[in-house]
Amino acid sequence: MKKKIELLAPAKDLIHGMAAINSGADAVYIGASQFGARANAGNSIADVEALAKYAHLYGAKVFTAVNTIIYDNELETCRKMIYDLYDAGVDALIVQDMGILEMDLPPITLHASTQANNRSADKIKFLADAGIKRVVLARELNLHQIKEISKATDVELEFFVSGALCVAFSGNCYMSVAGGDRSANRGECAQNCRLPYNLIDSTGKTLLSSSHLLSIKDLDVSDQIPNLIKAGITSFKIEGRLKDMVYVKNNVSFLRKKIDAVLEGSSEYTKASSGKSFYGFEPSLDRSFNRGYSHYFVNKRKSKIGSWDSPKSKGQFIGKLIQTNGNAYLIENGNTINKGDGLSFINENGETSGIQVNNVIDNLVYPNELKSINKGTEIFRSSDLTFAKLVGREDSAVRKINTKLLLSETADGFQLLVKDEDSYECIASCVQPKEKTKNNESIIPNIKTHLSKTGNTPYSAEEIEIQFSENWFMPISKINELRRSVYEQLSAVRMDNYEREEFPIIKTSHPYPVTELDFTYNVSNKLARKFYERHGAKKIDQAFELQASKKNACVMTTKYCIKYELETCPKYHKNKVFEELNEPLVLTQGDRKYELKFNCEPCEMEIWQKDAK
Repeated sequence: MKKKIELLAPAKDLIHGMAAINSGADAVYIGASQFGARANAGNSIADVEALAKYAHLYGAKVFTAVNTIIYDNELETCRKMIYDLYDAGVDALIVQDMGILEMDLPPITLHASTQANNRSADKIKFLADAGIKRVVLARELNLHQIKEISKATDVELEFFVSGALCVAFSGNCYMSVAGGDRSANRGECAQNCRLPYNLIDSTGKTLLSSSHLLSIKDLDVSDQIPNLIKAGITSFKIEGRLKDMVYVKNNVSFLRKKIDAVLEGSSEYTKASSGKSFYGFEPSLDRSFNRGYSHYFVNKRKSKIGSWDSPKSKGQFIGKLIQTNGNAYLIENGNTINKGDGLSFINENGETSGIQVNNVIDNLVYPNELKSINKGTEIFRSSDLTFAKLVGREDSAVRKINTKLLLSETADGFQLLVKDEDSYECIASCVQPKEKTKNNESIIPNIKTHLSKTGNTPYSAEEIEIQFSENWFMPISKINELRRSVYEQLSAVRMDNYEREEFPIIKTSHPYPVTELDFTYNVSNKLARKFYERHGAKKIDQAFELQASKKNACVMTTKYCIKYELETCPKYHKNKVFEELNEPLVLTQGDRKYELKFNCEPCEMEIWQKDAK
């Protein structure tokens, strides 16, 4: 049997979720009303249920993010919500808090969120043995590490393929809560990493000022999909539960095409859901929100990944400025720029600046405000009005399940049989007197034309066969009636035959890889504590959010390294002549000070807040 490869898309709400399905997603992930790592992307149980019904028609799945840490007074509310989600038809929960595994749950499948910091083979094997069906791997892993994890356990492996990156190891960023009581582990990240900072050395010298030193590029490993599949990944996840419709449709459509190209003709792998999507636009990742792209660490540490100029969308590279002509710009590939576009560039002060296009005449771009731009400056399209309107149309992405139709005669009328790509069959029939057509002419072409009009249904009629013993006349109303009836039946059959996988938790006591758990294990309730104690933990600290004091704490651990970005890394730049930095280095932002510590053996950087409350 072929292994299914899944494209997993974000859904801010029901409408975005349906658009993701239409664009070709095999599964979507969505937040419920509470306990999701995007607090501003909550949804009612009714909307989640409606999305599940829509997805299941195509054999696609719906996962609900319940991936915050939970406090003791919330445990029962969370448990009841999980039952509601199970009753709503959700296929799986994405969880961070191990206290959920201690709850009395329905037999719903559990996935370990990337917030659970899944980056070691021993921990991932532990989670699989504890009843986790799928693990969302840490984004910092490389291909070799993924292969080692895949060898260690047969748990399903999910990996991010595109979208924004958390600069910290997911689940281990405490900058928000240390600096202002907004916990990333509670879905309220304040995005401190996207703020401007000053970099100061131990002598008090300012090395860099007002630069977005913790902001990094977005992820795009779409060209690594074949290698990732070989390494053991079966689900490719798009980041973006807060992103707009253009982002969702564009990214899903782009990656659908990428994955389909890999799966085409494969004897080992197949698509994870039914239907084919048709697009009224040509998808391209650089035409929706992005800060520029990198492979992150999939191929180990190779190139710079910082996005220091701006945390805003960089957009699509257009070309370089040739010259300024009066009150207009002559730009390479200026003929691709449209009225209403937003353009961005780095000005002579090293800052991101932007203009709005008022008009384009004879390849000259007339802005709303003429700004000084140096010749040779790279120009990007930060907002693409024409593309946004095109993608934003409801019919810009349409998904159809392939069917075959057979119209034949019966003793007292006619019947229409439909068979879809998954071999489901239905029959609709009608009573109709048999009358030959005028002049005994065939109207089969006309009948086929009307049978092919599947309209807004989820189906396309790729093959139509008509078996008549004579040139029978058939009213158009009867043809349309049979077509509507048979497709309505088919939808009901597909829904009735959808099988949701159930994966009940069976409590175990196999040992956890470590016995002493500090605050980075995010234990915030009695059930999580009970879970780890049963698995051999001897010392368990409270979650950072519950610590009485947050002074002098490590608020972030990351594979990203400022010394590497500055090309002053003693490991990677040892053959390069550079001035030694006077450490420790400090980041300042307002009255906040963060000391940087560089752990070169694991190749990680720590950020310590020195003046937290």
